Amino acid sequence: MRSYKWVALSNTTLGMLLAMVNSSIVIISLPAIFRGIHLNPLEAGNVSYLLWILMGYMLVAAVLVVTLGRLGDMFGRVRIYNAGFAVFTVGTILLALDPFQGGGGAMWLIAWRLVQGVGGAMLMANSSAILTDAFPAGQRGLAMGTNQVAGIAGQFLGLVLGGLLSQVDWRLTFFVSAPLGVIGTVWSYKSLRELGSRGQIKIDWLGNISFAVGLTALLAGITYGIQPYGGHSQGWTNPWVLTGLIGGTLTLIAFCVIEIRVEQPMFHLSLFKIRAFAAGNAASLFTAISRGGMQFMLIIWLQGIWLPLHGYNYEETPLWAGIYLLPLTVGFLVAGPLSGHLSDRHGARAFASGGMVLCGLGLLGLLLIPTNFGYVWFGALIFLIGAGSGLFLAPNSAAVMNSVPADKRGAASGMAATFMNAGMVLSIGVFFSLMVAGLSSTLPHTLTSGLTQHGVPSGVAQQLGALPPVGTLFAAFLGYNPIQSMLAPTGVLTHLSPANAHTLTGRSYFPQLLSGPFHHGLVIVFSLAILMSLAAALASVLRGRHFVHDDAHGTAAPLAAAVSGRES
Repeated sequence: MRSYKWVALSNTTLGMLLAMVNSSIVIISLPAIFRGIHLNPLEAGNVSYLLWILMGYMLVAAVLVVTLGRLGDMFGRVRIYNAGFAVFTVGTILLALDPFQGGGGAMWLIAWRLVQGVGGAMLMANSSAILTDAFPAGQRGLAMGTNQVAGIAGQFLGLVLGGLLSQVDWRLTFFVSAPLGVIGTVWSYKSLRELGSRGQIKIDWLGNISFAVGLTALLAGITYGIQPYGGHSQGWTNPWVLTGLIGGTLTLIAFCVIEIRVEQPMFHLSLFKIRAFAAGNAASLFTAISRGGMQFMLIIWLQGIWLPLHGYNYEETPLWAGIYLLPLTVGFLVAGPLSGHLSDRHGARAFASGGMVLCGLGLLGLLLIPTNFGYVWFGALIFLIGAGSGLFLAPNSAAVMNSVPADKRGAASGMAATFMNAGMVLSIGVFFSLMVAGLSSTLPHTLTSGLTQHGVPSGVAQQLGALPPVGTLFAAFLGYNPIQSMLAPTGVLTHLSPANAHTLTGRSYFPQLLSGPFHHGLVIVFSLAILMSLAAALASVLRGRHFVHDDAHGTAAPLAAAVSGRES
């Protein structure tokens, strides 16, 4: 039994690492993927392909983790987890074998990314519950720290791997996970065993369906709200977006009513009566909103401004953005396991709250440095943000799982993963929208006047200045030269003087042009991220003392009592 807990930790850590690496590996490799299937993602109508390849995985995971955690309570957490490894591996292999080009190739990738997301959700929904079953209460912080920090660090490692592997062949970004997926599948089937309690539970079909429909509609509405519509820079007035947002919200309200009245609910709303569970999940949601959007803004900052200004070609920026973000990952890896171990002794509140305060300070520091910063300061600040997130994550996860009864750990694990994944998808929509809103007030005039000064006819310059800023953001995000991408279809470049053409399409013109409007948008975006970090810190303060659910008596007990087997 003593050795089994380490087997469970190592296997679930591998599962979480793979699941989270693949949630981010396509971010950096998207330019190579679209070149490989011969599709220009910036052309009209192709932005949807880009968004679904990017966000479909996270959306499916957010929708399914609660259901899959509940199924783990019913049929065995290890059984669902093992199946997740197999589904994930099959999806990964088929992604790499995409036989189509153009739109067909994109649809193949979207479909199998969704399948891969199902497997990832099965892993995420049950890994925390398996660890909670295997480890005694006094060691769960260390276990959760190793597991969860590996998962979150995997998000950032995916950025580097995607950049490196896509330089060779875009298919390698998927093939790289296949051998580990096969090994993990075989290993989990042979080594993991059921320790958790299972009961005769009925499937809450009405709850499952209403939750899936409501959350899918809501998150899909947010995803499409980023895209331009009807002459507007964003799509929030699109009837389909409004239908998704309003209909999804109403369906989720109906879902809550159903869960209160059904005999055996899928989503145990009664768990929110446990203060540690409610506060921990609220903190996790605020943290995910802050972290998810921040990651994309840092990538755009590096790829669209800083790296070109420092001599990197646009095509190289996705790879180097991943490399220059490594201090963020190092901060996670240093702080996560340490805080998990210490929180086993001293409780989660101080570490979780302090970690999110550090994140807020790091984000404030990013607002104070210039857009063309010195890297030492930037690296130190993102290390601080990574360390703060690592300090928060492990203690918070352990505190949430410690607070629930053994027979509800699968559902609780799924609920916790839902808050994190939904927060990530929500943050992308919110942060992009705020950044686009910030750019819309300054970029059109700046771009129009800048192009006119370098010989572009005023009519063309005004037309390009009126284009939705989201196209400019996506161009920078994908490693395209934004000005060249905008001017090439107009044919203007061939009529400009060589000096003007070279200036406009060079590495410094667009970053200098974008710096002012981007920083204006960054103030709005990072101000929200700071508020979310402080809200997470406050929620962590309100979680109360370090309690562990006492399954023998059906009550919560202080940690020392739970470890010794007696109530205090």
